Amino acid sequence: MPFDAGTTLMSDVTAAVKSAGLTLRDRYTLHARGVSLSEVVEEIHANDDAVLDVLREPLLRARRGSQWAEDELAGGALPPGEWWVVDPAEGNINHVHGMPDWAVTATLVRDNQPVLTVVHLPLTGDTYTAVAGGGAHLNDQPLKVSAKTDLGAALVGTGQAKPGEDKDTFRRIGESVTAMLVNGLVVRVSVPATMQLIHVAAGRMDAFWQFSDVRSGLVAGALLVLEAGGTVTDLAGDSWSTASRDFLAAAPGIHAATLNVLSPIA
Repeated sequence: MPFDAGTTLMSDVTAAVKSAGLTLRDRYTLHARGVSLSEVVEEIHANDDAVLDVLREPLLRARRGSQWAEDELAGGALPPGEWWVVDPAEGNINHVHGMPDWAVTATLVRDNQPVLTVVHLPLTGDTYTAVAGGGAHLNDQPLKVSAKTDLGAALVGTGQAKPGEDKDTFRRIGESVTAMLVNGLVVRVSVPATMQLIHVAAGRMDAFWQFSDVRSGLVAGALLVLEAGGTVTDLAGDSWSTASRDFLAAAPGIHAATLNVLSPIA
């Protein structure tokens, strides 16, 4: 269903996310920070806290009556209504290790479906936006998914949603990578999910799947891919929502073939 964002909501959200991106960019270094696990975790939390300090209130103010999903690593359905699902440092582990694959994301979720999203990459200045029923854009230019129809020619990807997932999830990730190495062309295994999903939305990659329901890594990319003409389901082929336990976003021409490979593993 199309979402009426009004005349100012997208601009207000984009401004808030870009401002938060400046905070995260100022914290970025070209060298890794932290040696022990506790030091790395401390750096990650410091990034989150710094960005949330400048992001939370502007977003809640931009959409009166909206609520805030507190735990960015949580999954599953949200209560009815409108919720901000935000990752203040999507790819935080990359940021802390001096790598460039990170972003700030903010997505408005209505009744468990993403309806508006902004993904900002502070190092490049690129901003990806989408509104349900209004298309997906990169810096105001329309996005369109890949036209490929042959899985054997496809560049696909996956990754873990968070550290410390259960062994069965790790087993499925490994089996799926092997299966797609056999059936696809090239498989990327990396984090975070959003950084792969923007490539799917832009037609640079052809599919992304994940054996997880961590919603902060999926809602932004799900809407971008959908609005760029892609297909987004769970790994049983049913419509995806934040209540789904797993995820597949693909170009329409290879979605069925990808599902055939992955669904037995899921």
